[in-house]
Amino acid sequence: MTIPFLKHDTLPPGAVQQVAPGVRRVLCGNPGPFTFRGTNTWIVGEGLSVAVIDPGPEDADHLRAILAATQGERITHIIVSHTHRDHSPGVAALRAATGATSFGFGPHLTPPDQGGEGGDHAFRPDVTVPDGSDIGGAGWSLRAIHTPGHCANHLCFALEGTGILFSADHVMSWSTTVVSPPDGDMAAYMASLARLRARDDRLFLPGHGPPLPDPAPFMAALAAHRREREAMVLDALRAAKRATARELVGAVYGPALDERLVPAAARSLLAHLVKLGAEGHARREGEAWEAR
Repeated sequence: MTIPFLKHDTLPPGAVQQVAPGVRRVLCGNPGPFTFRGTNTWIVGEGLSVAVIDPGPEDADHLRAILAATQGERITHIIVSHTHRDHSPGVAALRAATGATSFGFGPHLTPPDQGGEGGDHAFRPDVTVPDGSDIGGAGWSLRAIHTPGHCANHLCFALEGTGILFSADHVMSWSTTVVSPPDGDMAAYMASLARLRARDDRLFLPGHGPPLPDPAPFMAALAAHRREREAMVLDALRAAKRATARELVGAVYGPALDERLVPAAARSLLAHLVKLGAEGHARREGEAWEAR
């Protein structure tokens, strides 16, 4: 099934886009092969009780843009979807500038020496946000939904009464999500995706890429894509008899894959292999895998 990605996004870094009543977007100027045109920072609420979701990396220009977008207002909440370095390191400077309270599921769950690359290991929320808890201000309320898969402490946030979901990096409009073990987990990702598919949200606001209307068919395509990819991984492993995740990249992704994405592709294939192993379809010997 083809995934209907949205690649057209003309918002300049630092500009403010009114997406819905009480919801604004400010784009950080940190483009890249994994961040698309940059990290989306979402501003929720107006006036004396404003929340900022994902202030992004440490970036002085982006901090100034957030403060300019909320000039004359009071930022009271800084909310983190997950602790990757393109989402949470900007909390410290924004907190210092505003005195706002930070919220998140918790610190990064995988230590650096256990494969926690890309994690913001310095972040500690002022307020821990477990699954199902509410964060609220004047005129707005967010319900936290724990969606591990891309990151073990990943949260999505439903803006109550609106049909809007801040989907962060679990569902992005421009690309599939990187799932990199051990902090990333493919079985958890699929379970989290099924959980979101059971909801009836009408608009997803992702961590990267433009807003995603009518997310249900998009998520169905994402789920089908992952199932197809898993079948390809198992077929390639059977053909190879024995192989590492990196050795399977060419057979699964083909020769047209951007060289910059090969390491991430190998990590994604490893996530599939770990899931297949847990289900009894593959077994691991060192770095190599065999079909069962």
